[in-house]
Amino acid sequence: MKIILFLFVLSPALLLANVVEVAGYRFVAPADWEQSEPSSSMRKAQFELKTAAGKTAELVFFYFGANGGGGVRANVDRWMKQFTGIQKQDLEEKIVEEVKVTYARATGTFLSGSPFGPKTPKPDHSLLAAIVEGSKGSIFIKLIGSTKAVIAHEQEVADMIKGALKK
Repeated sequence: MKIILFLFVLSPALLLANVVEVAGYRFVAPADWEQSEPSSSMRKAQFELKTAAGKTAELVFFYFGANGGGGVRANVDRWMKQFTGIQKQDLEEKIVEEVKVTYARATGTFLSGSPFGPKTPKPDHSLLAAIVEGSKGSIFIKLIGSTKAVIAHEQEVADMIKGALKK
């Protein structure tokens, strides 16, 4: 009986474990994405995404308020400068449920590290970023990691965004 009561009390928390609410939108991440405590105050949420082969990527949500975070172009330019030897680069604007979403993609060597600190080159890495221009300000969603992991989760990220923007 105690187990049933424990599961009953715990189940709402388990159901909401991979839900991120940002700027009036509710993003529901797949159950196999591992959510962790944000590693900085700038991050609203973060997840580790894995492939069956053990490749990993990190997905992070950023939100700086109604007028914060800078413009789309400034962010995309900054993200692209985090890569060297870019093999692929793409920028795509979409209207999803009447909300503008800009997707940025890059593949090459990712220079991991803080903005003003030393960098660790990580070859064969990719970026999939989305800037959701919501009514309460832009939401920045960045997936960075092994190219295989980013490609494996690209559609799930797009589906999560589309689901959050549905009316």
